[in-house]
Amino acid sequence: MSLNESICLELERLERTKTFKTETIIESEQGAVVRVAGKDVIMLGSNNYLGLASHPRIKEAAIRGIREYGYGVSSVRFLCGTLTVHRQLEEKIAGFLGTEDSILYSSCFAANEGFFASIVNEKLGLELYRDVIYSDRLNHASIIDGTRLCRVEVVHRKVYEHADVNDLRRMLEEDRRFSYRFGFIATDGVFSMEGDLAPLPALIEAAAASGHLLFVDDSHAVGVAGRTGRGTPEQLGVHGKVDVLSGTLGKAMGGAAGGYIAGPKDLLAFLRQKSRPYTFSNSLPPSIVVAAIEAFTMLEQDPSLVEQLHSNTKYFRKHIRQLGFRILEGDHPIVPIMLGEASMAMEMSNSLLDEGVYIKGLWYPVVPKGEARLRAQISAALDEAAMDRALSAFEKVGRRIGAI
Repeated sequence: MSLNESICLELERLERTKTFKTETIIESEQGAVVRVAGKDVIMLGSNNYLGLASHPRIKEAAIRGIREYGYGVSSVRFLCGTLTVHRQLEEKIAGFLGTEDSILYSSCFAANEGFFASIVNEKLGLELYRDVIYSDRLNHASIIDGTRLCRVEVVHRKVYEHADVNDLRRMLEEDRRFSYRFGFIATDGVFSMEGDLAPLPALIEAAAASGHLLFVDDSHAVGVAGRTGRGTPEQLGVHGKVDVLSGTLGKAMGGAAGGYIAGPKDLLAFLRQKSRPYTFSNSLPPSIVVAAIEAFTMLEQDPSLVEQLHSNTKYFRKHIRQLGFRILEGDHPIVPIMLGEASMAMEMSNSLLDEGVYIKGLWYPVVPKGEARLRAQISAALDEAAMDRALSAFEKVGRRIGAI
């Protein structure tokens, strides 16, 4: 069978099993309301948590970045791709997160891919060694792929049950008999399919007791969680105590592109030398960098957008539950609305779009079989009137298809 024939068979299977992902074309800027097929619809499917993707200050900062520094830098950082604003943003991120330094990547996916392999695959003076990585079962694909880039002969990759520190401690205790060179515990701060938070205080204790490094991808938490938007560590009372944080500029902090790793200065200096996605990728465009600086500055000056996001999240969670929908409990603006079967999630997503609400369904293999859901994502840009219109559409469609 040829490659093309194999591809066509797989595409047919995806269509048949209703797991083929469709792309809905948006005709406007990202915001609380977007235009789809000439119709205004309420956006409940975006990572634009603070509404900054179309905020006037962010747009003006991006324009200023182009005016002052051009469209791009046409190079990687160590050749001729480092601008003053690149270092300003790295220092801004480090200060915001309470770390010694930070380093920019083209995305958080690239950051997570570049972290583990740059350390694990390096001999660092030892001819024979073995490292270990403990990873939460529900970690993001970028952490999973990042650990897979480590050479299999020099690393043990182990998966502990989701957010189960006791399971992790059991593994750590069992592995005391091994003489690992370096050890890592890797977790999302907020899990994107569930909206729940990693148990960071207990993970910090486990990492310290075992002498391992704790790595947290806080992409869905920066600008979102905590009183001032400093992420999962702030919300859980451990700000500045996580060894290494990765995150994105492509969600709450403007919604464009770019990622980072924040942590100890010497470790990040090592990544600048050894991390391949950093050393071999073009630097972030000035428009994104200057706009991201503005986004962090806005949060430092006034956390009211974070407060509005938290208020909107409470409102939506309360009222969607009152309608009779089952949601996963929590306080994050990711609100999983559990429907069970993929066919119902797909039908409800399509019907809601017809009723003026943009939201996407998720089903196996993205989530376990029988746990298909709609993932609502609340934004500070929404007002109560927009949320009420969305809730009315949920009630109408939910009753029609038997979801409530």
